[in-house]
Amino acid sequence: MEKTEKQEDWALSTISWYAIFVWFGASLFSQVVYMAFNGMPYDANLMLASAGPIAWIVIGLEVLAWIFIIVFFSGKVVNRLNVKPQETSS
Repeated sequence: MEKTEKQEDWALSTISWYAIFVWFGASLFSQVVYMAFNGMPYDANLMLASAGPIAWIVIGLEVLAWIFIIVFFSGKVVNRLNVKPQETSS
C-alpha cells in the first residue's frame, strides 16, 4: 500500500506575511528603478494628479491595506499578551 500524506494549507498569517513582503519589495524595487532613470524619487502629487478621478479609489485601497496590517499586528500582540508564559513553547 502506498502511504498518502496529507498536505495542509498555509495559514492565513503565512500568506499575509508573504503578501506584505512582496508588496514592500515591489514598492522598493519600483522606487529604485525610477530613481535610476530619473535621479530623484517619485513625486506623490504628480502621481495622484495623473491618476485623475480614480486617485481616491487608490488611496482608499491603500488605507484599507494599512488598516488590515495594523489590525493583524494588533491581534498578534493582544494574543501574545493574553497567553500565559507557561503555555508558550520554547
